[in-house]
Amino acid sequence: MAQRPAMPPDGLHGSGAGLAPVAPRVAALNTRYRHHGAVAVLDHALRDPDLGRVALVSSFGAESVVLLHLVSVVAPSTPVLFIDTRMLFPETLAYQRDLADRLDLRDVRIIRAGLTDLAVTDPDGALNTRNTDACCDVRKTVPLNRALSGFDAWITGRKRYQGDTRAALEFFEEEQGTGRIKVNPLAHWGKDDVADYMLNNRLPRHPLVARGFPSIGCAPCTSPVKPGEDERAGRWRGSDKTECGIHFIDGRMVRAPAQDTAA
Repeated sequence: MAQRPAMPPDGLHGSGAGLAPVAPRVAALNTRYRHHGAVAVLDHALRDPDLGRVALVSSFGAESVVLLHLVSVVAPSTPVLFIDTRMLFPETLAYQRDLADRLDLRDVRIIRAGLTDLAVTDPDGALNTRNTDACCDVRKTVPLNRALSGFDAWITGRKRYQGDTRAALEFFEEEQGTGRIKVNPLAHWGKDDVADYMLNNRLPRHPLVARGFPSIGCAPCTSPVKPGEDERAGRWRGSDKTECGIHFIDGRMVRAPAQDTAA
């Protein structure tokens, strides 16, 4: 089964003990791999002692298959953290299981909010209708932050083309206040690069993309996008919310610009 517990993949380090401070390691890593491509960054970074323990965080969303495929080629035993908010579309859950098996991902870890936390914070399961930030916090941010506490770095699918705040995105960046490094191997990719990679490698698209969902989150907070609308117009439609908050500053959820999602 693809979702069984597993040891860290060969070449990954089992402990972050003895690592230097984050900022100089990030600077050294960006210098070391500045002229590498996505595959080379992954191949080397997953084995670089300056990274320590590394996981991939994936939403198994519209474009996630690209990075998942790259990791499956380079190091299929890399831990993959998937946040199941208990409010995802059935199609997302089925897609996650299918990709895990198809790509032979050997250590997919399903991350969920604790039932006790939900009983206190969202006893009727309708928190999303009253406070979307609080719902994202208890169902996404807190569980992921807890899961990432066992790692020194995590891989994201963030790219420079996804907004002004990412125009200078590097392969490696410090996650402020957590002592972790974020690895962005697709930082230099454009939208056409993503589409071409999926086509050339015959990778399956999320089934909801063909039904007008170019950006996919939880079912209650995601709607189809009309022609001409921004790709994320269907996320939290009718509100000024644009981000679920899984990128942290000082260990806390932050409100970020549109398209600032992890993967």
